[in-house]
Amino acid sequence: MKLLNHLVEGPASAPPLLLGPSVGTSYALWDKVAPELSVTHRVIRWDLPGQGGSAADLIAAGATIGDLADLVLALADSLGVERFRYAGVSIGGSVGLHLAVHHPERVESLAVICSSSHYGGSKPWEERAALVRAEGVAGLAESANERWFTPGFTVPRLVQDMRESDPGAYAALCDALAAFDIRDRLPEISAPTLLIAGREDTATPPAHLREIADAVPGAALVEIPGASHLAPAQCPEAVLTALRAHFDGSAPRGMEVRREVLGDAHVDRAQDRQAPFTARFQDFISRYAWGEIWTDPTLSRRERSMITLTALVAHGHYDELAMHVRAARRNGLTPEEIGAVLLQTAVYCGVPAANSAFAVAQRALAEEDETGRG
Repeated sequence: MKLLNHLVEGPASAPPLLLGPSVGTSYALWDKVAPELSVTHRVIRWDLPGQGGSAADLIAAGATIGDLADLVLALADSLGVERFRYAGVSIGGSVGLHLAVHHPERVESLAVICSSSHYGGSKPWEERAALVRAEGVAGLAESANERWFTPGFTVPRLVQDMRESDPGAYAALCDALAAFDIRDRLPEISAPTLLIAGREDTATPPAHLREIADAVPGAALVEIPGASHLAPAQCPEAVLTALRAHFDGSAPRGMEVRREVLGDAHVDRAQDRQAPFTARFQDFISRYAWGEIWTDPTLSRRERSMITLTALVAHGHYDELAMHVRAARRNGLTPEEIGAVLLQTAVYCGVPAANSAFAVAQRALAEEDETGRG
């Protein structure tokens, strides 16, 4: 069976995340977002039929969003992906809505970006399909920037994708948009759902995303200032932040792990000292160090503590060393094991470094004993 062209990024063992494009673009739409998402996900980007690298004959006149959803499921099946997280832009978002309604057992979590549950009636899309079948896509490529971005912004690669789209396949995608209206089924969606709207999007204005958010139980809505229809290309950092929070909750989970390892007192002090100047750094630490690295199940927390102690000794970070000696105790290391780690550093980091480390660790362990007795 012929499959949609696709690109797979990230660890094979990570949670699968499928990313769908908009009409007239390829998976390059996700170039500024997918590599970051692939740190914690097995990201699978796919091309629509007749666009990017997907064959035009995967779709025919009279196609539906359901037909596209079937192609996506066939791709997932071929990759051994049973259940997945999904994000899509425009028609890609509509595919996600269809999957969440008709195949809820496959969709773990859903993000719908600059999209809609209907596209304003069939006539405009029927007219566009007829125009493309008669004249090709050149005219639409000339006006792509106006439809996709705010004035003065462009992504040449995506405009080129539009120029290279197969006219017959593009017209069939217009047929699918003309027939799509899933408004009455939205309350059936059970997957956690995020809606992302571009405030400057004239193709699918924020009102379309609000309509979905109001109908899907528990759905959340984020509006991105300055973003038009292709938000992942125009405002990638804002889209990435929203998707990370929705799909893996890295910052909240990171804060939880940070407290478990370092203790509430230390984290509370750090939070109390937080100022606007340091707020982004604190968020970075919670999201990246604690929400992604310390939560990776490849190594145990005991092992991570031993590695961290060694690294801190090697670089002479003795203030941090005291904190992580206490953290190592919380992670199950005995004083004897901590001593063995520091003795190892004498061989590879130098005797003076280990000497200083033993002094710091001895004080930290003594203070812990005092606290425990008190």
